[in-house]
Amino acid sequence: MNGPISNPPGNFIWVRSATLDFYKADPPGRAREVDTVVTRLDKAIDDIVPKDARIEKLAGGFLFTEGPVWVGDGYLLFSDPNGNMIYRWSPDGQVSVFRTKSGYAGFDVGEYGQPGSNGLTLDRESRLTINEHGNRRVTRLEKNGQITVLADRYQGKRLNSPNDLVYRSDGSLYFTDPPFGLPKLFDDPRKELPFSGVFRISDGRLQLLTTDLTGPNGLAFSPDEKYLYVGDWDPKKKVLMRYEVSADGTLRGGRVFFDMTDAPGEDALDGVKVDRQGNVYVSGPGGLWILSAQGKSLGTIRGPEHPHNMAWGDDDGRTLYLTAQTGLYRIRLNVQGIRPQ
Repeated sequence: MNGPISNPPGNFIWVRSATLDFYKADPPGRAREVDTVVTRLDKAIDDIVPKDARIEKLAGGFLFTEGPVWVGDGYLLFSDPNGNMIYRWSPDGQVSVFRTKSGYAGFDVGEYGQPGSNGLTLDRESRLTINEHGNRRVTRLEKNGQITVLADRYQGKRLNSPNDLVYRSDGSLYFTDPPFGLPKLFDDPRKELPFSGVFRISDGRLQLLTTDLTGPNGLAFSPDEKYLYVGDWDPKKKVLMRYEVSADGTLRGGRVFFDMTDAPGEDALDGVKVDRQGNVYVSGPGGLWILSAQGKSLGTIRGPEHPHNMAWGDDDGRTLYLTAQTGLYRIRLNVQGIRPQ
């Protein structure tokens, strides 16, 4: 409607601005095998990756996939931070929208490269916990659909853009907070914290654990929870750190567990996961790296798109789901992974 209204009706609402959500509802897809390259650097990888292992593509056409988590009811949730969505994939091949505006609802959303949610996980009550880039907070989706804010400020200053997260068995939540969700990243004028931190939430209290890393990203506990692995998205220093976890949940003794700086490939370190034998899976330059618990590179897995994060799924926990750029993939392995309780 253009121009003034001389006799406006009594039941109208003025709308100054609005946002629209656009997404396509694809028909159920059939998993199909894609080009798979497994580089075997140590014979120990044969106990992990079957000789005939193949990556399967489950869905595609997204802007950028991230943050997958397997839900015990038998489906996978994953983020599209660029599209500001959380999607649901079910074993029948159906992909549906689980949540729109998953990380930001502001009218200036067009300024953001990745306004949506990133990391997803489940707490001990199977409630979805979400890192929201644009809203710069960590939230929990309650069973009744309400949102509970777990953290959005540290010492009065807004968080950067929470990235990945993992629960410890005692119920405390660990998460990384680089500025990758801000429009201008490290140079964004909205940035309030002078560092990129690793944080812990316990009993409603937010605690800063370390500011060692330029771009702390994926993180995962060792099976016995004595160590926390944290990947650093820093093109100049592509390292996976390992910290000792103290009895009170704080971190100490951080050291470089594995250095990928000289490895070919443009990407730095992103998602990190661990299996029940203690092997560490890292999204690093050139593909998915598999490291032993002793810090030895066992080999890599590469598909048609670079995996940025992963989640263990299926009833037996032996399928590794990969969020890789515009697609969703999976590969069956011989080992069980550690996933949210």
